[in-house]
Amino acid sequence: MIESAGTTGDERDEAPARNFAWRSASIGLAVVEADDAELLHGWRSDPANAYEFCTWPRSLAWLRERIERDSEDADCDAFLVLLPDGTPIGQTALSRQNMLDGTAEVELMLDPRHRGQGHGTDALDALVDLAFGELPLYRLTAETHTGNARALAVLAKSGFVQEGVSRGACLHRGRRHDLAVFSLLRPEWEALNRPRAWDA
Repeated sequence: MIESAGTTGDERDEAPARNFAWRSASIGLAVVEADDAELLHGWRSDPANAYEFCTWPRSLAWLRERIERDSEDADCDAFLVLLPDGTPIGQTALSRQNMLDGTAEVELMLDPRHRGQGHGTDALDALVDLAFGELPLYRLTAETHTGNARALAVLAKSGFVQEGVSRGACLHRGRRHDLAVFSLLRPEWEALNRPRAWDA
């Protein structure tokens, strides 16, 4: 991701404080807004993220339009991941929500400068607690490259179980890549021995 993806202390002093839609002891989630498009565009344009998410950079205008469209879509809730001081360190989402079946897909992308510090697990745990603690969801799914060791470790630590592999499901740089398919069911979440986000 780009070096300027974060904000400095001076920039945070000038910017209005973000309201947390959800929080845990170590991170907060704020609803993604159109003004976040430039920040997210920088993260999405990073070659490592393009590989891990099997995507390619789109224009800033396209991303801004998508954020505005998703804000009106009841099937997707996207959040900025923030440190307690308001520093944005990533994005997470509940997408493809189906309240009748009780299913949704989880997504997570971090600024590389904040990887390896436990923030990914904290953000995913907070999102899962939101999905099962406030919404009538029963099953969460996630996909990642079979070679994405960091993502595989975060999913396992958050209680997700690998169900299988979607062979050759992603095309990137002229090569086909396999995707590991994970899921977490409400009873499995209930059995996890960890604090919930609302215990913060």
